[in-house]
Amino acid sequence: MEALVLSALPAADNDVEIVERKGLGHPDTICDALAETLSRNLCREYQRRFGEVLHYNVDKALLCGGRSAPAFGGGAVLAPINIYLAGRAVNKVGNDAIDIGAIAIDGSRAWLRANLHALNADHDVRIHEVIQPGSVDLQHLFARRGGESPLANDTSIGVGYAPMSPLEQLVLAAEKRINGRARNRDHPAWGEDIKVMGVRQGGLVNLTVACAMIGRHLAHIDDYLAEKAAVGNLVRELAAAHGFADCETGINTADDPKAGVIYLTVTGTSAEAGDDGQVGRGNRVNGLITPCRPMSLEAAAGKNPVTHAGKIYNVVAQRIAETLVATVPQLSAAQCMMISRIGAPVTRPAVIEIKLATRDHYPVARLRRRVEQITAEALDGIHKLANDFMEDKIAVY
Repeated sequence: MEALVLSALPAADNDVEIVERKGLGHPDTICDALAETLSRNLCREYQRRFGEVLHYNVDKALLCGGRSAPAFGGGAVLAPINIYLAGRAVNKVGNDAIDIGAIAIDGSRAWLRANLHALNADHDVRIHEVIQPGSVDLQHLFARRGGESPLANDTSIGVGYAPMSPLEQLVLAAEKRINGRARNRDHPAWGEDIKVMGVRQGGLVNLTVACAMIGRHLAHIDDYLAEKAAVGNLVRELAAAHGFADCETGINTADDPKAGVIYLTVTGTSAEAGDDGQVGRGNRVNGLITPCRPMSLEAAAGKNPVTHAGKIYNVVAQRIAETLVATVPQLSAAQCMMISRIGAPVTRPAVIEIKLATRDHYPVARLRRRVEQITAEALDGIHKLANDFMEDKIAVY
């Protein structure tokens, strides 16, 4: 495999580790989710009507926060959240028109209703679809094939690594656990706008959690403080279960209850008044933001799963790294970086760099054949990914 560069993974500087996750209701995650929802729905519509996925990339979305007046026992949204869905998509085949606007807006409202339990998706949000057809050259490139393989429509980078560190596992688990409850039964006052930041300095670990609280489920400040304490108890239990019994935790640390300043919302998301959002500013495809690890800045959400290496390669690189660590006993860690070249078959990256950390000083070179086999299998499986993306089997945020 000529494109494969194999080398040893240098020992990491483990003195400081920083890990972040933005939850379902964070404005950036909302943008990622709506872009990816639109991507899936376009794939399904194209497949249903034309038998194949057509050219599109809808990886641009902007959320402009509204205005609100939160209050114990209720509150009100004074000005709605505005969400703009942008990108490029085929909207006509011959005389057969595709209603991109309806697909974008209806799908977005359905996601908001399903995932933000205190948000009124009809009243609290305005959704604007500003999608246009793509340029002639990119549509032509999409229609071409390199043998049986589609051609990459961009020069992009994908990265992956394995295994996750204990802190990475904790941060991921904390947000998923808080947002994974039965929302209308267990702690309905907890909004979906959760942000978890984990910092480790040597053996000292600190976890800071922001959790938007919903005023209609709280009668007064004592209720708020009780719910805040419940979040803290849950996080500390999870930290202990992940090996961090002495983890320092802080919940909604900007609060000043004596001054009446607390993280109270109407809808459970800061998008109602406190923050804006954008695709690609949140979690990577492994669900985390990890500045101490190799990361791609590609926004995977909303990209075409057939030809856009910025989406495909991040998933494939992660799978290669995970498969290596899971199936090769001599390995303790792996990193994979893949680079595409626009116009080349998407199954043939320009470069694949794989770095390996071995146990007991096992020579990296002796693993080359197994690495090539795993890499080749992952590349051969690229043509199956489009269906998995379309069926929501692959998370990208």
